[in-house]
Amino acid sequence: MSERSDIEWTDATWNPVRGCIKVSPGCKHCYAEIFAERFRGVPGHPYEQGFDPCLVPAKLTDPLRWVRPRRIFVNSMSDLFQEVVPNRYIEQVFDVMATADWHIYQVLTKRGKRMARVVDRLPAHLQRLPGVWLGVSVENRKHGIPRIAELRRTPAAVRFLSIEPLLEDLGTLDLRDMDWVIVGGESGLGARPMDKTWVLSIRDQCREAGVPFFFKQWGGVRKHRHGRLLDHRTYDEYPARDTVEPPPLAERRARLCAIQHRLDHRAARAA
Repeated sequence: MSERSDIEWTDATWNPVRGCIKVSPGCKHCYAEIFAERFRGVPGHPYEQGFDPCLVPAKLTDPLRWVRPRRIFVNSMSDLFQEVVPNRYIEQVFDVMATADWHIYQVLTKRGKRMARVVDRLPAHLQRLPGVWLGVSVENRKHGIPRIAELRRTPAAVRFLSIEPLLEDLGTLDLRDMDWVIVGGESGLGARPMDKTWVLSIRDQCREAGVPFFFKQWGGVRKHRHGRLLDHRTYDEYPARDTVEPPPLAERRARLCAIQHRLDHRAARAA
């Protein structure tokens, strides 16, 4: 878990899973893979195995140790709903998010079908958690657009679209039941270009639908050169959310002990 994040729409990152398997053109220049593979073979490094998927149970309880409320990007270096992550482990992640409920959790996936299926089978008390925002990536029409319907079928209090990298004109979007839209261009070596008209179309559709719009970046090989101004202004809109104050220290410790007991019990049963 990182206390700070350079990702514009979040405050921190939490990675109880590391590594991923590519599934669409949006994965072509994956920043997480590029970072992780730099450390393949380095003894003792968290990414000693490069970008190979793996569970990290030792990181599960990290959010309970953070007192100040944060927006937390869950698995910024992975995808919680990839097939190699067991259903029981996903349920443990949701249990932690329900317990440390003073944070906002931003869960993003390219596996919309599996997310809908798995979340629908979670215990009722772990569904539609107010602080858990579930989203899908929408990079193009062929792979991204179908995920919107999959997200709509997923039980969630807040649903969002991460339209990044935006690789083509998406046309008319069905924004029913969507609560937030992020748009951004691809960055880094080999970044594919994004046309301004594509962005304006999405912005205007969000305005018409009353959906908060966040413009992350223009991208490019040197993304900071191009910035994140759209028509001479920034767009930093978020879904509304009631503030949840963190409980007193004694309560936080009690919650940590309780969830650690549940996690240990599940691990023992699975062994």
